Amino acid sequence: MATGSNIRTYFNGSWHDGNLPIMRAADHAAWLGSSVFDGARLFDGLTPDLDLHCARINRSAEALMLTPTVTVSDMVEIAHEGLASYDTGAAVYIRPMYWGIDGDVTAIVPSPNATGFALCLEQIPMAPASASATLTRTRFCRPVLDSAVVNAKAGCLYPNNARMLREAQSKGFSNALVLDPLGNVAETATANIFMVRDGEVFTPIANGTFLSGITRARHITNLRANGITVHETVLGYADFETADEVFTSGNMSKVTPVTAFDDCQYQIGPVTKQLREMYWDWARSHD
Repeated sequence: MATGSNIRTYFNGSWHDGNLPIMRAADHAAWLGSSVFDGARLFDGLTPDLDLHCARINRSAEALMLTPTVTVSDMVEIAHEGLASYDTGAAVYIRPMYWGIDGDVTAIVPSPNATGFALCLEQIPMAPASASATLTRTRFCRPVLDSAVVNAKAGCLYPNNARMLREAQSKGFSNALVLDPLGNVAETATANIFMVRDGEVFTPIANGTFLSGITRARHITNLRANGITVHETVLGYADFETADEVFTSGNMSKVTPVTAFDDCQYQIGPVTKQLREMYWDWARSHD
């Protein structure tokens, strides 16, 4: 699925131009869904937390019973090698991927002796600061660890997210505010969620039902370093109905203000604006 342009793919030890075929019909991932990926970003010449994203995909592979075959340092080097071919100022999505090739004697468990690896680069613009999202409720919820590999960034989890998005879009909203099986807010269909009340920031506590993002953690650190109180706590829909500001956090856009949750309307407030500035300042000083 190409979502951007100017695609380059590292596969079998070399770089290739375009959306390269990398998987075969009988590969384990093709029919049994054993694939993981991660996403980092190049923007303004910066690749913030690239090493953490590369480390996470190796953890995701292990959670899906795949054997990671590329070290974090080598993966970072491969990414920078591929990024060097892009024009100065290009915004690029960096996507390392692993997938199962063979199965064991049952065919169900991926073989530890054969793991595919590729790293795909796609030129995708960063969302403008004026971009925003609208949220609505969804009847679908996040799974839990005893029924799904929620501790991995796994491709097999995304059909559930897709039906959340389809439902939200059918109601005229851009995204869904999703609950965990206990009825607590977990995240949106595509990103982690934050809200602001009386100048303090609140975000759902990581309870194993959603992937607690690298960018989420970076925002929490930056907010606290700048004297803003952050609560990782249990939240429900009612909390978001009384929020002053709401924003999402994810690798693709870093910070996205939310302007509506069902009938509730929000302004793009001072904390959201400040957080965006914090992130870019941090990225420039730590890349």
